Amino acid sequence: MTSPSTALPPIGAHVQVKGGLAKGGLAYTDAVAARAVQVFVGNPRGWKPSAGDPRQDAAFTAGCAERGVPSFIHTPFLVNVGSPSEATVEQSIATITHTLARGAQLGCAGVVVHAGSAVGEDRYEAALAQLHERLLPVLDALPAGGPRLLVEPTAGGGKSLAATVEDLGPYLAALDHHPAVGVCFDTCHAWAAGHDLATPGGMTATLDALVATVGSGRLGLVHANDSLDGCGSTRDRHTTIGAGSIGAAPFAELLTHPELAGVAVVVETPSDDGETSFGGHARDIALLTALRDGALLPA
Repeated sequence: MTSPSTALPPIGAHVQVKGGLAKGGLAYTDAVAARAVQVFVGNPRGWKPSAGDPRQDAAFTAGCAERGVPSFIHTPFLVNVGSPSEATVEQSIATITHTLARGAQLGCAGVVVHAGSAVGEDRYEAALAQLHERLLPVLDALPAGGPRLLVEPTAGGGKSLAATVEDLGPYLAALDHHPAVGVCFDTCHAWAAGHDLATPGGMTATLDALVATVGSGRLGLVHANDSLDGCGSTRDRHTTIGAGSIGAAPFAELLTHPELAGVAVVVETPSDDGETSFGGHARDIALLTALRDGALLPA
């Protein structure tokens, strides 16, 4: 993999797109001062694909380019290529294929997909074999220059195929370490899976372990989320940066780690501060930006 750039990580949010990708999404981007955006391009809890609105798509792509804002798509939560259900696997592959195509249309840098679960007992190896058999052909068929598929380890509940950063080793091996595959690192998920990010040096050690496992340059996106639960809880409950069990200080380590150079960071924290529908995201972005720039000393 290539070495990361020396650019500062742009910080943004998963943005609301009510009213359309461009009309709603770009307005939200500006309102919270996001410098990177993640969106859904369909129902996040359903299978039905959306073709999108060509005018909204074109305006969104142009608007992101004008702002210098990298964009990402998150696939629906139902996607699980490791499932024992053939219907779920078929739907998952169709959804990933469709979302990667939409990402290419929109000029996105990456498409995020949850690592998935083997679901049943003693299915881990079989689920990894399914990844190889069913997902690898999709990756091989991708045109050059399109978005990478960014695998996001989960919080560790059930029979997760990847929760800790070390779990990504066999996961990427099942995909032949395909160059179109990257990683999305979620701080709440890593904490829930047992990575102690709150201890001084813990975030750095976790990111070092990630690089040791997948190589430098695989990290394509970070989800910066605090957690309502304790380390190792396997519970995925996000909260405002600094208001949870991880705390603000580890995010300064995150944002200054060499592997984060040029890598976009988005918050998926609660957006409503009780007064507006976006104040929470604006506050979290401002806090992370100050931590990144050294303008605020972590508590």
